[in-house]
Amino acid sequence: MKRLQVGVALISLMLVLGGCTKFGKKDDGSDDNADAAIETRESADDNAGAESYPVDDNSGFRGTELSNPDNEDNPALSQRIIYFDYDSAEVRADYRDVVSAHARFLSNNPTSAMTLEGHADERGSREYNLALAEQRANTIRRQMVLLGASAEQLRSVSYGEERPIAEGHDEQSYSQNRRVEIIY
Repeated sequence: MKRLQVGVALISLMLVLGGCTKFGKKDDGSDDNADAAIETRESADDNAGAESYPVDDNSGFRGTELSNPDNEDNPALSQRIIYFDYDSAEVRADYRDVVSAHARFLSNNPTSAMTLEGHADERGSREYNLALAEQRANTIRRQMVLLGASAEQLRSVSYGEERPIAEGHDEQSYSQNRRVEIIY
């Protein structure tokens, strides 16, 4: 009887110890608590470059020129959408200042990066619209590189007709969907 009690006690002890180890360790042998610490450090590192800028009534906005929605010195920098004419990938004259302002910003801020998202209206085949949207994004990309931005700072993506801003089937809706969006 004593042997049975000792055996049950040993098995119980092994189960308890095995269960504790299972909760503290992952199958790969790593420790959950260590991973949590690493995740916390990683999230802190993700926010390391983030800055907040207070606004007070005496001095106004004190952020970067890119984060200022009312940038009086460079209003073109707050504009993030460039529209195109029908069936065209040529930058319209009224958007050249916008392209130039963003290229200048990237040139002055080499750690900043941008994605250029190309879009098209629904007219034309899916393949054609993807190609046209890509041409639009690449046109903006080339111009920014020529104006001083680094090619490594720029990424182009084509969505074609897949992400319309306006859902209508008229010229006003189409003109809003023919665009390149600038995403920092």
